[in-house]
Amino acid sequence: MTARPPVYEKFREVQEELDRSGAAIFRDHDGVESLVIRSPYSINYIHSYAEDSEFFLALADGKLRGSKCTAKKCGYVYATPRGHCMECGAPTQWVDLPLKGRLHSWTTCHFGSEAFLKETPYNLALVEFDGVGSVLLARLKDCTESELYVGMPVEARFSPTPKYSITDVWFVPARSEA
Repeated sequence: MTARPPVYEKFREVQEELDRSGAAIFRDHDGVESLVIRSPYSINYIHSYAEDSEFFLALADGKLRGSKCTAKKCGYVYATPRGHCMECGAPTQWVDLPLKGRLHSWTTCHFGSEAFLKETPYNLALVEFDGVGSVLLARLKDCTESELYVGMPVEARFSPTPKYSITDVWFVPARSEA
């Protein structure tokens, strides 16, 4: 007869047992038992940025690129790439965005995916720029939640080893120019 995995009523204990042996049974508050196993896997995900490629290539060069409507009567500028204007439907063209902006809003994340777990808690910010009609979502580093305020000047920083991801850019409080 084979040994069954141990039974736990607290999921934290299940997680500890998974680390030790790879299997455990979780008994919920109704007495229902469920077998839980550790089964690691990995995948290689191939993704094309297509028309948005310029945005991610620019991050690797320390630049922020947005899109601007080509219609003379519109000219709306987006902080995030758009192939066509969401206001009038005209095609857009690439434009350089300022590297300095202001904090429009933020949220502090106390939990994150595995990629961000070591950084928790971390701040996600909506950054607004002069002359740009939309905001950019990015991480806000080198400050605590208690230091943040709407309108706070911020400036972009870029990864020295780009991964061609939105995480290649983040913002920090702008240094005062005294």
